[in-house]
Amino acid sequence: MSSDHDNRPRRVGEPVQVYLDRADRQRLERLTDQLDTTKSDVLRRALETLERQLLDPEQHPALQVIGLGADTPRAPVGYDVAREHDRFLADTEPGVGPEAPGQSGRRRQRGRPRAR
Repeated sequence: MSSDHDNRPRRVGEPVQVYLDRADRQRLERLTDQLDTTKSDVLRRALETLERQLLDPEQHPALQVIGLGADTPRAPVGYDVAREHDRFLADTEPGVGPEAPGQSGRRRQRGRPRAR
């Protein structure tokens, strides 16, 4: 496997001490053998990969939800769903909204007891 790492001049950096449990040490050894490189190089490459994943917007878990429903065909509803999302859910989801069992058509205001 050839990469930019093979063409870089080797440099001596600041030493860092890391404590690994047996499974992580075995993983490091396995990767070192598989990539035919040093433990230090495996750790450097892992740091670069992790940083790239965290900084790449397409890799961010919160941003991956954008557009999930884009392929779901829906008929136009005639109102702004972003503003009236509760209405949309009540119209499209069974068991949600005023008709749902155990709910009245009027919502109780918080902090005020129900009149009996």
